[in-house]
Amino acid sequence: MMFWLAKAEQHLLKNFPMPELDLSLRGRCAGQAYLQVWRVRFNLQLLSENYEHFMLNVVPHELAHLIAFREFGRRIRPHGKEWTWVMEQVLGVPAKTTHQYDVSKSANQQYTYRCGCVEREHHLTIRRHNKVAQGVSYLCKYCRQSLVFAYKKSL
Repeated sequence: MMFWLAKAEQHLLKNFPMPELDLSLRGRCAGQAYLQVWRVRFNLQLLSENYEHFMLNVVPHELAHLIAFREFGRRIRPHGKEWTWVMEQVLGVPAKTTHQYDVSKSANQQYTYRCGCVEREHHLTIRRHNKVAQGVSYLCKYCRQSLVFAYKKSL
C-alpha cells in the first residue's frame, strides 16, 4: 500500500496519512474503503490466494476511493469520473470495478432457496439470507415468485 500511496503523493504533490488496514473482510468482496475514517478492509483469503494481482489491482482500487473522496468530496459516485481519474491518471491502473477471483473458499456458506420453478435453486449469501430473516423478500427472475429457504450448505 505504501507504494501506491507514495505514487499518489508524488502525482498530486500532497501528503496522505497511511490508511488503517483491516484484514477481516469475508465472502465475495475483495476490498472495501471507509472514506470518512480513512480505512481499508481486505479479504485475507482472496489476498493470499491472488497476492500479486491483488496488490496490483485491489489495493490501488480501494486507495483510489479514499483519495478521490479526499480530493473531490463526498458528492462523487463510487466508480465515477473522479475515481476513474485517480485510478488511471494518478495511480496508472486500469479502472476496473470487479474481480474474477475464485471465491469458493472465502464465501464458504451458501443458503439454498427455492421458487415456483421446477428443479431451480437459488444460492443466497449470508448477507441476503439475514435480510430475508429481517423481512426482505427476493423474487425469482423467471417465475417472479418469492424465494423460500430450503437448506444451508457449508462448503
